[in-house]
Amino acid sequence: MTFHLPDLPYGLDALADGGMSRETLEFHHGLHHKAYVDNGNKLIAGTEWEGKQLEDIVTGTYQEGSVAQNGIFNNASQHWNHCQFWEMMGPGSGAMPSELEKRIIDAFGSVDDFKSQFAAAGVGQFGSGWCWLVVDQMGELKITKTENGVNPLCFGMTALLGCDVWEHSYYIDFRNRRPAYLENFLDNLVNWEAVAARL
Repeated sequence: MTFHLPDLPYGLDALADGGMSRETLEFHHGLHHKAYVDNGNKLIAGTEWEGKQLEDIVTGTYQEGSVAQNGIFNNASQHWNHCQFWEMMGPGSGAMPSELEKRIIDAFGSVDDFKSQFAAAGVGQFGSGWCWLVVDQMGELKITKTENGVNPLCFGMTALLGCDVWEHSYYIDFRNRRPAYLENFLDNLVNWEAVAARL
């Protein structure tokens, strides 16, 4: 398949009240995500991956145990990650649906404990990467973190929520304050209905 930059599911100003500015979305979506799309299309052209589904490209090009992943994986995986990221956020972060809340309390003790552990995973990711709430292979909720563009698909897990902790995701609005960015993400930006729909 050819990669396409998706439209945001909301306007460029829609997340500003929640702490993600128009400028951040212009750079993050319009430049960074677009670069993964453009570079990915160039790299898969004429290869066995041209015409394949994005998820198949991600899992098929991931090199387990390798510190440096190949270019096709890096761009395909980051394209997938960002497509999920935009959908996991929304204006006016609402209440957490009861089914999701129950699962989170069962897994982590409380919603506050979940948020603390999720934020700690993001803060503790050295360098660039992501933190995730996933359903693992046993059907259990887990918090994980991944380096660079690696994502839960690589490990057979389902991503319910992911937060981008590359500096381009937060530096305009939060400078170097990654903990504040993560706290704000959880309190003001997550579309909990969309997260629950992934269960």
